[in-house]
Order: sequence, then structure tokens, then C-alpha cells
Amino acid sequence: MNETPATVTETVKAKSDRKTLVLPLLIICIGTGWLLTTLGIVPNINWIWTLGLAGIGILSFAVSGIDKSTVLTGPFFIIASCLSVMRQTGRITLDVEVPILVIVVGCLLLIARSKKIPMPDWMVLEEKQQPAK
Repeated sequence: MNETPATVTETVKAKSDRKTLVLPLLIICIGTGWLLTTLGIVPNINWIWTLGLAGIGILSFAVSGIDKSTVLTGPFFIIASCLSVMRQTGRITLDVEVPILVIVVGCLLLIARSKKIPMPDWMVLEEKQQPAK
């Protein structure tokens, strides 16, 4: 890779900027759950758990961008959050929720195999770090 020092600096700064999203998004999730409970909108839901799952899914994209790892973890936690709401409101049971999540993981693993989706930065070896042949 022929990266200039300016390009490397911009990349590091962009990743640093994304990591500063964690706290504001977490606070928004907590506030949203609190408001939904206070207003009596679906009060029988554990919003901390449900929004925590969704927050983890959103944060995986916000912090790391789109790569093979986040294509798996982000949607999984967001879907788990939606299924959690459905279970807590009596629309599905745990016996239905868990197999759906297993199917979702399998589908996401297939999607992550796409060559168009980049490897995570933490898995890519730099040319200088590759073992000698």
C-alpha cells in the first residue's frame, strides 16, 4: 500500500472521530428507553436490555465502519433487539426467538463471505508484517 503520511493521519483521525460516538449514542439509547417507559409506551419491556442490544449493533458500525466483522455483529444485535421486544410483548416465545437468531447468524455468516466486504483492520496484516516465506 502506498499511503502518504497525510493519508495515514486522516485515517487515524477518522477512526478516532468514530470512537467518540460511543458515549453520545449510549446516552441517547438510555434516554429513549427512559422516555418510552415514562410515557407508558409498551411499559412491560426491559428497555435497558433491548436498547442495549440495539446500541451495540449500531455502535459496531459507528466505531468500526463496515467490514466482515461488523456485517455479522451489527445486524445480529439489532435483530436480537427487535426479537426481544417481540418476545417481551408476547408475540413470540423464547423457543421461537432462539432458532430465529441461529438462522440469522448463519445468513449473516454467508453474507460476510462476500469478497466485496473488506476484512476488519485488526485482521489485515501490513506488507511489512507478513511472515517470510
